Amino acid sequence: MSIRKSRRKPTDSELKILGVIWQHGPKTVREVHDLLIKQEEIGYTTVLKFMQIMTDKELLVRDTSVRPQVFSAAQPQMQTQGVILRDLVDRVFAGSAGRLALQALSTRKSSPEELREIRALLDKLEGEPG
Repeated sequence: MSIRKSRRKPTDSELKILGVIWQHGPKTVREVHDLLIKQEEIGYTTVLKFMQIMTDKELLVRDTSVRPQVFSAAQPQMQTQGVILRDLVDRVFAGSAGRLALQALSTRKSSPEELREIRALLDKLEGEPG
């Protein structure tokens, strides 16, 4: 894995910040802090520092044309989840997406809607030439 790609993989704390921005849209540091503080005790300067680091890592984009500056996610949620998932599959499941899926499905109960989506995906994958 290249250094550039590994730098884009967010830490757990960075994922919490990204989660706020994905859910609520672009936000200032103060707005992110105000939303995070409802979930856990975290200082404003800690959030500020994380968001500065995340901008350097190209996880966040900063709009400097407004004051206070507004931050948005550099990548859509699905794309970031894909980066994390590929890393997990490679490191923990020896590159086997099937092993990951089996483990995930045996660990937690899936809703009927999720099971329908899984079946539809499996049907689609079985129908593709391979």
